[in-house]
Amino acid sequence: MKETSLSSASAQRQSGELVKTSLKISIIVPALNEGEGLRPFLEHLRERAPSAELILVNAAGSESVPESVAELCDHVLTSHRGRATQMNAGAAVASGDVLWFVHGDCQVPHRCLEEITRTLQDRQVVGGCFRIRFARRNLIYRVSDAGGNLAVELFGRCYGDHGIFCRREEFAAVGGYPELPLLEDAEFYRLLRQRGPTRQLPSKIVPSPRRYEEIGLYRLSATYFLLSALYILRVPIPLLARIYDRLCLCRNEPARSARPPYGQRE
Repeated sequence: MKETSLSSASAQRQSGELVKTSLKISIIVPALNEGEGLRPFLEHLRERAPSAELILVNAAGSESVPESVAELCDHVLTSHRGRATQMNAGAAVASGDVLWFVHGDCQVPHRCLEEITRTLQDRQVVGGCFRIRFARRNLIYRVSDAGGNLAVELFGRCYGDHGIFCRREEFAAVGGYPELPLLEDAEFYRLLRQRGPTRQLPSKIVPSPRRYEEIGLYRLSATYFLLSALYILRVPIPLLARIYDRLCLCRNEPARSARPPYGQRE
């Protein structure tokens, strides 16, 4: 793992800090072939979460991170490819009391740090996530985001686009994100809930619709619904990865089920 520390970001943030929190929050963003495209997102994140420590974890072998992007971060790391591996690498260098895992193509809500801090004032709560709402008018997006929010409330099934956060000690207690070919975020949240109560916050993260646009709105929505149902029924994740590859793999995208073997679910 390779790291570049950028103290200038901290100095710039201190001069214009808008939010004061009693808990230090580290934001961890995994990246793959994003390059300069990350800049608008990171500027957005700095505006809405100015007091947070920002850690970008780029996948080895992917497009390099330009200096104009790196200077917006407190740390830029390079780790082996894989969302779980990258998020665990970011967590390993984070100095915050709270770890917040955010996808690099979303919009986070205003006063997000205050909401997280207020939620974790209850020492019983180990972590949580935000609701989601896609910025599209198509009915299928309303079905998708409503279904995702409801699944968190009813079944505790949470995907990474909800912006999962947790206390540092709880992250360590569950062993971080499990190295799985698919649904590592859902498994992490399941393990987190075994440690104590979690909360889905009322504010909404706006995820990117680009995966839907690549695969097809109805095809990807139907696949997510199928995989979620099978996951809740405890179908093994390696089998779910093969189903995902068959239904939703893009051209030139490596198959998830073809990755090295992973540990079995508990």
